[in-house]
Amino acid sequence: MDLKTVQTPHVPVRYFEGGAGPDLVFLHGPGGVTADDPFLNALATRHHVYAPLVPGYGDSEEAPEIRDMLDFTLHTWDVVEALGLRDPILVGHSMGGMIAAEMAAIAPNDVTRLALIAPAGLWDDEHPIPDLFSTLPYEMPELLFHDAKAGAALMTAGRDVEDPGFLQQYLVANARQLGMAGRILFPIPERGLHQRLYRIKAKTVVVWGDSDRLIPPVYAHAFKKGIKSAELVSIPEAGHMVIVEQTAAVVAAVGRLG
Repeated sequence: MDLKTVQTPHVPVRYFEGGAGPDLVFLHGPGGVTADDPFLNALATRHHVYAPLVPGYGDSEEAPEIRDMLDFTLHTWDVVEALGLRDPILVGHSMGGMIAAEMAAIAPNDVTRLALIAPAGLWDDEHPIPDLFSTLPYEMPELLFHDAKAGAALMTAGRDVEDPGFLQQYLVANARQLGMAGRILFPIPERGLHQRLYRIKAKTVVVWGDSDRLIPPVYAHAFKKGIKSAELVSIPEAGHMVIVEQTAAVVAAVGRLG
C-alpha cells in the first residue's frame, strides 16, 4: 500500500492506496491502520482500496475544527470527494464503522454498498460497552481478541504489556490518536445514530465476531434491525479484531457487496 496525501477544504489527509478492482474506502478503528495491515492488503487483492487516516493518526496533521460526529462525517465525505470517487464500497471497522454508518445515513443516495464491521455508535444500558480510554494495555487483548494470548503477541510484538517502559511508550504513542477518537467515542460511543439508521438505503453487510467482548454481538442485531434489509454475518472464533483473527472470512463477507 502506498502512503499518499490529498487536500480537503480544512486539512491535508494522509491515506493508503493500493490494489485493483472496484473502488473501496476503508475507515479504520481507534487503533489506526498501517501500510502492512493484513486486512487492508487482503482487501486490495479484490478492490482498489483507499484508507484515509483520521486526522491525528500516524503522521497526519491534527484538525481542531473536527469536533463532533457531524464534523467527522462531513470531513470523510470531503475526503471521498477529494479522491474523485463516486459511490465507492464503504467499509468501516469499529469507530470507522460508526463514521461509515453516519455517512450512509446523512447521504443515503450516495452510498449503495456498505460494510459495517463491529461498528460503534449504539448504546444499550443492559449491555454497556467498556471504557476504552481507561483500559490499560495489558487489559486490551482480552477485550479485543477471541484468543487473548495471540492478540497480546500481535499488539506488542512479544513485549511485556505490564512492563512500565512499554506502558509509557504506549500512552505517549496513543495520546494524539485516542484524543481525536475521544471526540466521538468518549465518554460513551453514542451520538444518536440509532435515530438515523432508518435513513440508510445501501445494500448493507454487518460483520461481527462471535467473541467480541468490547462491543458485544447484541449490538450486531440492533444494527441489523435498524438498517432495512441488512445482512448479518457472524464469524466464530473472532473478537472485536475480527479483521485480524478471521481476515479471509471478513474479506469474503465484504465481497458479497461486489
